[in-house]
Amino acid sequence: MSKHHTVRRHTPRSLAALDTPIVSLTAYTTPMARLLDPHCDLLLVGDSLGMVVYGMDSTLAVSVEMMIAHGQAVVRGSQKACVAVDMPFGSYQESPQQAFRVAADIMARTGAGCVKLEGGQEMAETIAFLVQRGIPVIGHIGLKPQAVHAHGGFRTVGRGHEADQVMADAQAVEKAGAFAVVIESTMEPLSRAITEALSIMTIGIGASPLCDGQILVAEDMLGLFPDFTPRFVRKFANLGQEVDRAVADYAHAVRTRSFPGPAECVGMAKPE
Repeated sequence: MSKHHTVRRHTPRSLAALDTPIVSLTAYTTPMARLLDPHCDLLLVGDSLGMVVYGMDSTLAVSVEMMIAHGQAVVRGSQKACVAVDMPFGSYQESPQQAFRVAADIMARTGAGCVKLEGGQEMAETIAFLVQRGIPVIGHIGLKPQAVHAHGGFRTVGRGHEADQVMADAQAVEKAGAFAVVIESTMEPLSRAITEALSIMTIGIGASPLCDGQILVAEDMLGLFPDFTPRFVRKFANLGQEVDRAVADYAHAVRTRSFPGPAECVGMAKPE
């Protein structure tokens, strides 16, 4: 037997077997994946990278190639967490066949364990098509960022008659064969009711503490993305302030010629 300890990466099946809530965060780069991986069960390469990494106004302009490049980076930087990759806008809505070609390309080129796509009843056929062909799928209901214009902006969904549609979407995603579903920015009582009604895992973001797991954008909860903070985000750190302080100290050291000093140079005489 090898003396080297091998870390077993989570799979959709092992996530379902966890007896504690699923810990999930977004990741877009290898260094961040390395920091998050020891603590997370699931890392999502979200199309939110369009806004967080590239400064876009929405996720709509994110391409498949961008998702693949960042998916490769996160898989390289992680060992334990299951890695999911978002299917970007326009890459799966046309037909189940289109969705399969794109999903297969993403999984083959990144080594990710699953893909995530937005949509409920209207995407059930596509989800079933993928699952039947060996591609594990996470669904995404409630607020769907790729349909933000149709939603009327970023808002909480599930009030009044809208709740019936969100519940129907959840049930359709489960019936189609998704192994989990993200519930985003949805009224807490409805999110709780969906979790109770479904046998598959629910992962909340602005949903309910009773979901089977939680996910946030890592940069949001670390205080690294000051442009916009959704109500459902709790900042567990304010690293943006630390970065600002460190860069200010660096700039001062450069301008006063105190950096680099003897410790950072070769052959430089130390001051008497």
